Parts: sequence; C-alpha cells; structure tokens
Amino acid sequence: MDEKSVVFFDGVCGLCNRFVDFLIRRNIRGRLFFSPLQGITALELNLPESMKGMDTVVFVHRGKTYVQSAAALRILMELGGLWRAAWISLIIPRFIRDAVYNYVARNRYRWFGRKESCRLPSPEERKWFLP
Repeated sequence: MDEKSVVFFDGVCGLCNRFVDFLIRRNIRGRLFFSPLQGITALELNLPESMKGMDTVVFVHRGKTYVQSAAALRILMELGGLWRAAWISLIIPRFIRDAVYNYVARNRYRWFGRKESCRLPSPEERKWFLP
C-alpha cells in the first residue's frame, strides 16, 4: 500500500462520489487510487477508530495517513498542475479548516443525497479502484 496513493471515501455519499468523479477526470498522471471506506481495502488497512467513521475522507500517501481538510488538500495537490496551489490553504490553521470541513460533512447527506449502495466504477475506471 505504501507505493499507492489511495483516497478512501464514503461510498454512499453523494458529495463524496462527486469528489471522486472530479478526481478521476483529473487523475491524468494516474497516481490516485480509490476505495470506499466500507470496502475490504479499508478494513485491511486497519485504520484507527477515529478514521473509520464515514464522516471523513482518508488519504494514504507515501506511508502517511491524512484525514479531513488535510486529506482533501493533499489529494488536490497530488493532481499536479494548478491544483498544486492548494498547498497555500495549509497556512489556514487546521482547527479552522477542519471546522468548515466538519460542517459540510455533517450536512452532506442532506445537501447532496445518500445512495443505497457504494459507488460502482465504470469498466474504464476499474483500474483505479481497490475493493
């Protein structure tokens, strides 16, 4: 797993699925892989209890694990190009970034909907998805 950059997301969350769709379209360098937090890969990773909740995106990159706003920003930076400018947001204190992140996370099902089951990748996307 250390060699892969994996985005773990809530597979039934409308916002999370839109974020994954956004990332897939921009994953030109093919550095990002995806797995639902409800999936086997997430279970095998043995995440700490605080990271197993469906209220955060988890990003595993170069052996480090990021959550909440840090994960979202690191994921954008990994896209490269102009998205690398997301690093500037890291100067905002984490407690402020995470407060905004948590507000959106608490309301995401109401605002963006909830799916009945986890997102299934298209045949073209399967190479980027882990179980």
